[in-house]
Parts: sequence; C-alpha cells; structure tokens
Amino acid sequence: MTVYLGLGSNLGDKVSLIQSAVARLKDLPGFILGRVSSLYRTAPVGVKDQDDFVNAAVQGTTVLNPAELLSALKTIENDLGRRPSLRWGPRAIDLDILLYGDQVISFENLVIPHPEMHRRRFVLVPLSEIAAEVKHPILQASVRELLSALSDLSPVIPMG
Repeated sequence: MTVYLGLGSNLGDKVSLIQSAVARLKDLPGFILGRVSSLYRTAPVGVKDQDDFVNAAVQGTTVLNPAELLSALKTIENDLGRRPSLRWGPRAIDLDILLYGDQVISFENLVIPHPEMHRRRFVLVPLSEIAAEVKHPILQASVRELLSALSDLSPVIPMG
C-alpha cells in the first residue's frame, strides 16, 4: 500500500530529529521509503506561543496495516523523545499518517485521511512537492487542488 506521512518538529535540533525520523522509517520492517520532500519552516498552529516547526512529507510503501503503521510511528516518536503534551503544543517529533492508499479509516485513535490535512498549508506544501496529483479519497481533489483552494496563507518557507 502506498502511504504518505507528515513529519514535524519544533523542539531541540529540529532538522536532525526530522532526519533521524526519516532514517528510522528507512529501516522500518515492512516499510519501503520512497520520496522525501524538502524541509520547510512553518509557524505553529493552535498554540502560537512556541517555536517555529520544521515540516516535511514522505511517501512509502508498506505491508503494515494502518494500526501496525501507527504503532510503529508512535515507537519512533517515543524513541526520538516525544513526550505527552498539550494538543498542538511543542513536540520533539510528530509523525502523522496523512493518506493510506485511497482508504478511508475511522478508528478511535486513527482517522485517515488525516482530518486536518486539507486545511493545513504546512502539510500540503511538502506533500505537493512529492505527490501533487494524489487525490484525497473523500474530497476527490488532488493535493495540488487542495493547496490552491486553501485560504490559509501562513508562510511555509523552504529550508536550504
């Protein structure tokens, strides 16, 4: 199954944490890492009084089911220093399943497609770099179309 993940960090060495998460994904059993976006600096959403984020998106192929993939991502987050905190608060690393093929999934602890992805510029900009024509399975619009329709104009600044 082709999957797309969103990555973010705004504590510590943010770039290094994103790179470490990508390296861990590369070594994850049952997951083959594909395309990786550039890194982007973005302003926080929700809780504004915190440092800027570094965000990226990756594409991969997996034989893991959505619950197994979520569990593996939570393990990577924990290993890289993620600790429970307030919603939308600062975090060392955040790994989100954005899309899992064209599946629509709603579990208590997992909703796919990610329920906020189509509203978030910091998700759509890096995702459009690696998957501009991929369609949102509910909205039936491509990532490029979702990005161009977005009213959120917050800066998403390429790094390096």
